[in-house]
Amino acid sequence: MKPTALVICPGRGTYQKNEFGSLRPFYQNDTLLQIDQSRKALGLPTVSELDRADKYLPALHQQPANNAALIYAAGLCQFNAIKRDDYQLVAVTGNSMGWYTALSCAGVWDAAFGTEVVSTMAQLTAGAAGQQFIYPLLDADWRLDPAKQALVAEQLRQQAPDLYRSIDYGGYAVLAGSKQAVSNAMAALPPVDERFPMLLQGHAAFHSPFMQQASEVALTKFKPNAWQQPNLPLIDGSGRIWPAGHNNLAFLQRYTFGTQVSQCYNFTQAVQLAVKEFAPDHIILLGPGQNLGGAVAQSLIDIGWRGMKCKQDFVDLQQSAQPFLIEAATLM
Repeated sequence: MKPTALVICPGRGTYQKNEFGSLRPFYQNDTLLQIDQSRKALGLPTVSELDRADKYLPALHQQPANNAALIYAAGLCQFNAIKRDDYQLVAVTGNSMGWYTALSCAGVWDAAFGTEVVSTMAQLTAGAAGQQFIYPLLDADWRLDPAKQALVAEQLRQQAPDLYRSIDYGGYAVLAGSKQAVSNAMAALPPVDERFPMLLQGHAAFHSPFMQQASEVALTKFKPNAWQQPNLPLIDGSGRIWPAGHNNLAFLQRYTFGTQVSQCYNFTQAVQLAVKEFAPDHIILLGPGQNLGGAVAQSLIDIGWRGMKCKQDFVDLQQSAQPFLIEAATLM
């Protein structure tokens, strides 16, 4: 019997210099060709051109519309390359922009439409106001620290109504708000590991009311007329499962371009709900990059999944004969 697998798609910011060239295994692949054709129709550089450029140029590759399309392309191509003879895929979820990739993985959109969505949404949301920053809520053993949680909650209270919880990301809080509120909160939170609080460069106040205008444009532009029922269950960022088939696609459209854009994305809850409901043997992390692993592990430690209570428990499980977290790139 084939092992079962939950698939998780990454969000923005995962195509960095060390991921440059990650699409190489898929040059001339049908999925990538569709994505390239869609980019041409939008008057944007193709992802193949970007990925096979002579060198990585932050000013080019980190442009929101380019960065988003590269991440989407890598994730969808890796998903399609998973051998169905080796794994029974039971559900798919994602973090933030990874929700769009998840919708394509589940067959709600084709690659061309998904490319238009991620490219357009990147432009719409990047042009919005505000900023995002990330702050850890963990102790050294990857267990939630009530003191750090209280500090973040206090800043959300003090800076209201200009600061919001943007993403619950495993053991990290991602907060979004006005530049002044973000600056105030970052100054007030005690430094951790000489890295945090960390401003996410090039990010607006994603997943907050600052995105309302982008949401309204998207709801008008991307109608659900040509959407298909998902062929895999989808777990969204508000704790809801969209089963394979039998969904109200108008509701799915309103979540995708309404709730999901302008309210907090609870990635932690999505991961926890997915493993509770589908009990996968493995979790396959799509690329590019390797950023998802820590947040996924921290989300699972929080609920004691497979007996994990701390970071060392996760390390021990991963070093066993059958690690449960698998990077899709290693399956190619």
